[in-house]
Amino acid sequence: MRASEKTRRLTGLALLTAIIVVLQIVASFIKFGPFSITLALAPIIIGAALYGPKAGAYLGGVFGVVVLIACILGWDPGGSVLWNANPFLTAVVCLAKGILAGLCAGAVYQAISKGPLAPIVGAIAAGIVSPVVNTGLFCLCLTLLFHDILVAWAGGTDIVYYIIFGLTGINFVLELVINLVLSTVIVRVVTARSHA
Repeated sequence: MRASEKTRRLTGLALLTAIIVVLQIVASFIKFGPFSITLALAPIIIGAALYGPKAGAYLGGVFGVVVLIACILGWDPGGSVLWNANPFLTAVVCLAKGILAGLCAGAVYQAISKGPLAPIVGAIAAGIVSPVVNTGLFCLCLTLLFHDILVAWAGGTDIVYYIIFGLTGINFVLELVINLVLSTVIVRVVTARSHA
């Protein structure tokens, strides 16, 4: 990799890192249910599309660290409950779901990014995969690792129903819609970058 390309990549990743930190800190105070909404997936997807799956994993890791800090500081009340119950597992869940959301978005974009309709189809697919992995892994880990807390939160409601309609429903739908709306922006950024 040429020095100018390396510099451009590092600058781009630094800018996306800063955007992720700011967006997720702001999102820590926007709640629909017990958990904060995720606003940082779009810059993760942009970075994954521009720089590949490894960059997506790095940016997802940054997102995971900010989420973990919000859990520790009590900005995310649901996350704070998990942190108080088991700090190690909470850290693993926060980091794993972010890293895998970025990695998978980059892998999907890269796999689909060849062909005439590829940029938009790749961006839409990455925009779907990222929140599905983030939310899906969170729900799976919550069910397997924090089952007693999940049962207490459900308060007698069926667990599956509670997860879909109470815990993650509105957050997931909003995250998915935001990513799909921003897919055209993602395509423009990637296209402009490839022509630069």
